[in-house]
Amino acid sequence: MSVIVIILIAITCIISYFGLNNMAIFEKYKFNVAAINNRKEYIRLISSGFLHADFMHLFFNMFSLFLFQGAVIQFFGEIGFLIIYFASMFLGNLFSLFIYKKQPWYSAIGASGGVSGILFAAIAMAPKMSLFLFFIPIPIPGFVFGLLYFGYSVYMMLNPKQWDNLGHAAHLGGAFFGLVYAIVNQPEAALENSLFIGIMSLPLLYLSYEIFIRKKIG
Repeated sequence: MSVIVIILIAITCIISYFGLNNMAIFEKYKFNVAAINNRKEYIRLISSGFLHADFMHLFFNMFSLFLFQGAVIQFFGEIGFLIIYFASMFLGNLFSLFIYKKQPWYSAIGASGGVSGILFAAIAMAPKMSLFLFFIPIPIPGFVFGLLYFGYSVYMMLNPKQWDNLGHAAHLGGAFFGLVYAIVNQPEAALENSLFIGIMSLPLLYLSYEIFIRKKIG
C-alpha cells in the first residue's frame, strides 16, 4: 500500500473525527449550495470530502479507497492517483452544484466523489475484475458493478422522492472523471476494454439525455 494513500486516509480520518465532534467545523466546511454560490466559499468543493456523516460512512469510503488504490497506482502512478482522487472530488461536487443550483439548502459531505473516481479508473483498466460485495456470496464482474452503480445513481437522481441521503450527483461526477482520465491516459487498454466500458456507461448516456434534452433536472 502506498505511503501517500496511508497519509491521505489518516488525514481524512483525523479531520472527519474533528468534524463529527465540532459542529462549527462541520457546518463551515461541508458542501452547501447557498454558501458556495452566494458567499463564494469554493473551498467547500474540496473540504467537504474530508468530512463524513458518521464512522460507518467514513469506514466504507476509506475501505473502498484501500481496495482500489493498488490497481490505480499500478496503471497511473501515485501522482495519477492523487489527480484522479482530488479532481473527481472537485468535479463531483461541481456537478452537484450544477444539478442543485436552484436548491440553496442542499448540503452534502463525504469523500465518495473522489473514491468513485478511483473505483471507476480501476474498473476501466480491469473491467472483468471480481468484486465481492456485502451480503452477495458470488463475485460480480467490475463492469457489471459499474453498470448497476451508474444505473442506481441515475435512477435516484431522476426520482428525488426516493431519497436515500446519498450524494449521487457527486458519485456520478467523480466516477465520470475517473473513467475519462483512464481512457485518455491508457487509450490502448481502454480500446481493448471498450465494450465493457460502453456497457457500464449506458446509464450516463440516458442521464445526459434527461438533463440536456428533456431538461428534467436543474
